[in-house]
Amino acid sequence: MQDTKWQEFSQRMVYEGSLHVKVEPLDSSPDLLAGYNERNLHVLRALASLDERRVDGGSEDDNPLMQELLRMDSKINVLMEVVNRLLIPIAQLPAQRTIRFNALGIVVPQDALPAAEQLLLVCLHFDACRALPLELPGSLHCRLDDGSAYIAFIEPSEMVADGLERFVFRHHRRKVAEARATAM
Repeated sequence: MQDTKWQEFSQRMVYEGSLHVKVEPLDSSPDLLAGYNERNLHVLRALASLDERRVDGGSEDDNPLMQELLRMDSKINVLMEVVNRLLIPIAQLPAQRTIRFNALGIVVPQDALPAAEQLLLVCLHFDACRALPLELPGSLHCRLDDGSAYIAFIEPSEMVADGLERFVFRHHRRKVAEARATAM
């Protein structure tokens, strides 16, 4: 397959993992697309702040103020988990599927695609923030020989594309650090 969109996607770093994913038909209008960009920006910021909290949580500082902040951070994490479970119980989430994505598009199993193949809306639910899915408009670009399909994202704003790239990079960096830690 020598398609330029697919090649560009394939040459970039991707998030690869299992997430709760739903793909549904999309009614596209300029106002709707702008709304998705705005909401996705908020979700990406929330995921980044939750990720930063997780990384900073391992600090061993004897400063009493820092210890109090860490306790508060822990309480906020518990509160976030409770809110997530109340807002969207795990049973109501879409099925978990192995996917790959970056700022250009996503590769999903073909059985996740709806019958209508016009414009699509890809909803990604992350465990850290289940109640706030990323909702990424896209179009089916190609079906792959391995039983998956590539959906190219439509009109993500520059800030959303940037946020997706940073999210993918942080995920990759975390995977490398985990691999190094287990190798030692």
